[in-house]
Amino acid sequence: NSRGASSLLKDSIPITEFSASGPFEGHDLLLRGFKSVKNELMPSHPLELSEKNFQLNQDKTNFDTLRNIQGLYAPLKLQMEFRAVKQVQRLPFLHSSNMALDTLRGNDECIGFEDILNDPSQSEVMGEPHMMMEHKLGLL
Repeated sequence: NSRGASSLLKDSIPITEFSASGPFEGHDLLLRGFKSVKNELMPSHPLELSEKNFQLNQDKTNFDTLRNIQGLYAPLKLQMEFRAVKQVQRLPFLHSSNMALDTLRGNDECIGFEDILNDPSQSEVMGEPHMMMEHKLGLL
């Protein structure tokens, strides 16, 4: 046999191609941490994305209407008021109802899903005040 060992080396597959990559790769917890399945999920219904962005779309439509009726100044003033009202909050461990924001949006007289079933006083989770403040201030 004249070809010998050199023909075996020439026809062999490099070992680097056997590395775990591609669709059958094992997830390495030490290098990459835990996988987040939530980020990989696709919307289950075509209207899900629309419903998630409902308030944003509603505000955009209201700003466009206001701009067409009253000019450029009115929506800019309202956006500045929204931004100022969103910054005012209670301490992190106390629920902030943000009533001023609801009043600006015109939702103060409406009873919605979040008014009844999203009551934080009935929530089972209450954080420790000192830990939550330290987390907000970046001390933890």
